[in-house]
Amino acid sequence: MDKNISISITAKDTNQKLKNIDPRKLFFPNNAELPTLKIDVEQKKQTILGFGGAFTEASAYVYGKLDDNKKNEIIRAYFGKDGNQYNFARTHINSCDFSLGNYAYSEIPGDVELENFSIARDKKWLIPFIKACVSLAKDPVFILASPWSPPAWMKTNGEMNNGGKLIDKYHSTWAEYYCKYIYEYEKEGIDIWGISVQNEPMAKQTWDSCIYTSEEERDFIKNYLGPALEKNNLMQKKLIIWDHNRDIMVERASTILNDEEASKYVWGTGFHWYNGDHFDAVQEVHDKFPDKNLIFTEGCQENGPHIGSWALGERYATSIINDLNRWTVAWIDWNLILNEKGGPNHVDNLCSAPIIVDTEKQDILYQSSYYYLGHFSRFIKRGDRIVATELNSNDLLALASIDSKGTINTVVMNKEEKALGFKYVSKKNNKKFLIPARSIVTISESKSDNN
Repeated sequence: MDKNISISITAKDTNQKLKNIDPRKLFFPNNAELPTLKIDVEQKKQTILGFGGAFTEASAYVYGKLDDNKKNEIIRAYFGKDGNQYNFARTHINSCDFSLGNYAYSEIPGDVELENFSIARDKKWLIPFIKACVSLAKDPVFILASPWSPPAWMKTNGEMNNGGKLIDKYHSTWAEYYCKYIYEYEKEGIDIWGISVQNEPMAKQTWDSCIYTSEEERDFIKNYLGPALEKNNLMQKKLIIWDHNRDIMVERASTILNDEEASKYVWGTGFHWYNGDHFDAVQEVHDKFPDKNLIFTEGCQENGPHIGSWALGERYATSIINDLNRWTVAWIDWNLILNEKGGPNHVDNLCSAPIIVDTEKQDILYQSSYYYLGHFSRFIKRGDRIVATELNSNDLLALASIDSKGTINTVVMNKEEKALGFKYVSKKNNKKFLIPARSIVTISESKSDNN
């Protein structure tokens, strides 16, 4: 086995969790025909921006109740150089379901000049959590901010929950609201990398939500939000459309990005995973609009914490591999941490997170999703390029990248209940491996002449 190969593995029912092992332990000396994984570094694709999770009031609240040692453990686990090395994040403008309740930064009806705008609520839990994490990160943390709902007084239904729409006469005020938010956060020393127009604009939720048709989102960008960003010298901020499920992202992207006036303000399309895989839609949006970016902005396992589930990690890796093989440049998980019930959530929309905190025992529980995410975030860094792979197997999934030094990092996942062999073929190597059942490996092949 060549010395330029190293392997990290996470395997079910073992103590192997992001563990570096001797590659010879996976060497498969069998002469049988095996599926072939070909790495073609000549076919370089998109440049990666990073991986991360979401700063929510719920996560910040759970974090805030811990002692300093536990707080530091969580931050290091996600952002530290020996942890998952996150460099991307998402947070909410106004409240979301993973807040302790509905709130907005301007609660006074008719405050069209936003004279009462205040982020004081965020300073209690959310902002200290963000600052603590960002300060430890090796690379700058790009923060995407998304609104779940405008203030109740700006909406047709008079409440932040249960859908409703933005009242026409408040379009301009709401556009200015994003800009004010960015400036207020920057006063706190937190740089906002980008914003999305609306979280899940086609979902009438029992929690914070607001509906936009494709045409309404297009026209709001073109006539109000884009010009507001321009007027406030914020055109360097990335503007993301859709921010909802993959299933109808092609229709949404087409309506907005085919409009030249709207498109000029848009950096890319964000998407979630809650309505089926629909990976073909991700590729189709890229093919139709190759000059625009794709970013996965939210995903989690719904209906509770699912403590100890191995399928959690496999769901994450399935999505990341498929999304990044289809030109996605960044992948953001949902809540960084939640309590043992999968909350707090002000409408009991309880979910899982890669780190669960048992608030009764003050225990930190690392889920399979934490380790599976680490197989990507620890190895595929900002600036690395995804490269083409060819894998003739129905049972294995693979993704490969190359960095500026020519190191190839290839992630291979086996979701089957049996070990599977495959042949790894690159410019420098032709090796047979046997990957254990229900496991994921990252194969790092270093040599400057790979590229």
